Amino acid sequence: MHLPLPLKRANVSNAVADAVRTMIVDGQLPEGERVNEVQLSQALGVSRTPLREALNRLAAEGALSQAPSRGFAVKPLTLEELEPLYAIRPILDPAALRLAGLPSAGRLRRLAALNARLEASRDVAGALDLDDQWHLELVAGCPNPILLDLIGQFMRRTRRYEIALMRERREVQAAGRDHRAILAALRRGDLEAGCAALRDNLTRGAEPLVAWLKTRDPKKGRA
Repeated sequence: MHLPLPLKRANVSNAVADAVRTMIVDGQLPEGERVNEVQLSQALGVSRTPLREALNRLAAEGALSQAPSRGFAVKPLTLEELEPLYAIRPILDPAALRLAGLPSAGRLRRLAALNARLEASRDVAGALDLDDQWHLELVAGCPNPILLDLIGQFMRRTRRYEIALMRERREVQAAGRDHRAILAALRRGDLEAGCAALRDNLTRGAEPLVAWLKTRDPKKGRA
């Protein structure tokens, strides 16, 4: 198994989580495989404490399962997990935007700049990061921190599906056009139209993932 070089980033726990998540997506840690914590900590050049913190985080995200006597194992990508996960964001994000109200002129400029970077990106992980940043900036004015935290949690839980799809198909789903439609509605002061366009954007985002998972398991392809 090819392993990355030892990590040198300051926030070791976050760096380990990113590295292990990438290994899962790349197939270096195959679905169903038990995580060898000793081997992994040595390969990443970190102690067991930040590794265990990272593995617990990935278990909370749904990427790993954990059993008291067996430790951590890689969970498979399944349609049964994906569909309920993706059903939540079209509810949460428009609710947060509605609470946030119409964005300020400064926030609209930041959103347009982020969207321009997203549309110009040719890097899978970079494009997904920019898409997440765009959605978080859109609802940053929401006064409900629990709602914002839930949105962040669901972003993290769906990330491995999104990266796996893009890596396997070598394509990046263009979200820029949807984002421009959302911004256009907000610029003309139509908050409800902006929320509806946001809901449509998030709903459509699940469609290629569902189709891809059905091709991985033909039994799921039945209507």
